[in-house]
Amino acid sequence: MKFPMHSNNALPRALRRAYIALHRRSEARFAPYGVTADQFVLLATLAGGQTVTQRELARRMPSDPSTVRAMLVLLEQRGLVERGTHPADARARTVSLAPAGELKFRQLWAAGEAIREEMVASLRPNETASLVSLLTRVSESLNRENAPPEDQPKVIRERMKT
Repeated sequence: MKFPMHSNNALPRALRRAYIALHRRSEARFAPYGVTADQFVLLATLAGGQTVTQRELARRMPSDPSTVRAMLVLLEQRGLVERGTHPADARARTVSLAPAGELKFRQLWAAGEAIREEMVASLRPNETASLVSLLTRVSESLNRENAPPEDQPKVIRERMKT
């Protein structure tokens, strides 16, 4: 079946192409450092001294909790992250960057600068802020259905009942 190229199809396809292009470029750029693009996102989410639970980390990335756990096991074995028991909830695990993780993040951030500059250079000066705003709005719209029911707009709650 051939789909017509109108906005209902063009937007998801364009977002997917942009994501794949960024992911491939990032993978290639970070490979010499022994880190994947997804692991970079995890390190970036923890950068700046943040200590969060594994569940909160998965939400912030956003990623599947089991995928985040697998990445954390690898990164902990390499001495890049530290995990501990949550002080108020023995079932929860806390996560933070180890000193080696902070250093690795800074190296990766510098290594990725050319990619970020290329993305920004492909847009007119006023388009970057607009694109970020629009993508944020799309992301928030798509994430509403994953929110707890009380946080969802009424139209989504009603649609889910049927």
